[in-house]
Amino acid sequence: MDLGPRTNLAKPMGFAVFGAQAIIEYQRYLEQPARMSDQTCTLSSEHLSLAVAPLGAEMQYLRTASGQELLWHGNKVFWTGRAPILFPIVGRAVDDVVRSGNLTAEMAKHGFARRHDFAVEEASQTRCRHVLHASEATRAVYPFEFTLTVTHELDGPTLSVTAEVANAGDAPMPFGFGFHPAFRCPLPGTDAPHHVTLASGGQPQQQPLRPDGLLERALVPGPFREGRLEITDTLFENDALVFPGASEPLRYGPANGPWLDFAFSNLPDLALWRPVGAPFLCVEPWHGTASLVGDGPETAQRPNSLTLAPGAVAAFGYRVTFVSA
Repeated sequence: MDLGPRTNLAKPMGFAVFGAQAIIEYQRYLEQPARMSDQTCTLSSEHLSLAVAPLGAEMQYLRTASGQELLWHGNKVFWTGRAPILFPIVGRAVDDVVRSGNLTAEMAKHGFARRHDFAVEEASQTRCRHVLHASEATRAVYPFEFTLTVTHELDGPTLSVTAEVANAGDAPMPFGFGFHPAFRCPLPGTDAPHHVTLASGGQPQQQPLRPDGLLERALVPGPFREGRLEITDTLFENDALVFPGASEPLRYGPANGPWLDFAFSNLPDLALWRPVGAPFLCVEPWHGTASLVGDGPETAQRPNSLTLAPGAVAAFGYRVTFVSA
């Protein structure tokens, strides 16, 4: 399905740091139609349109009624992801090795769900649901019988994304879970400075992320001031900012709009990430984080991990509402 060229895209903040060739590649990418498959679900409301691919149950675009892009496109110049689902771990493990039950195996950062095809279980104009079951491939690295169901739904200017993790086996099942959506920076129609503003006005502590992808054990003062953090090109020079236990309603955008308003459910940890000069910001609500320096490989002992009893189900979700200027 050819959706035509991408339009209404301002030059991203800080893009010049990658030089002329990167800009040329980026512009070529914008001129290409969005990558779609026959199994991609397309949703629409009076305010938004959305596409979700079976691979990873990952969003491919999120657009306003006027066709302006809100979601990052996955250009390899910066990052090929768009909105991956993180399961059964969040972040990196020590030496990329995890031990789950009696099995020790290699597992890449953020787990395997984003690399597997989900089946479409439901599809309508405003809602779609994808499901991933345990398979021979997943059991080779994660020996549990799970079902992961991801639902995307549009209601006016609001996108809701929910996930349910079910333990279909007969043994306790440890895991972490998170969302990793990337939204345009700047948002369409503005080049004003963007901020993340916490509803509480708080100043959460930060857990520094090391170059090897592991977290330091000690918390340090974070960069928020009275609940407000300006998104700059230097803010993420040392990779993502991780705020354990600091997830709360927040607003992303410039002072005078437009904005994206977020609310989270059962996702207590928050991370923000933007490669230097990239035209997007990831707002990442998690339940669990990367391993701490000195940790072992046990999945059950990863920070803020969960363990589901046989037959139990855990639910997670976030809502994002587009508020025009």
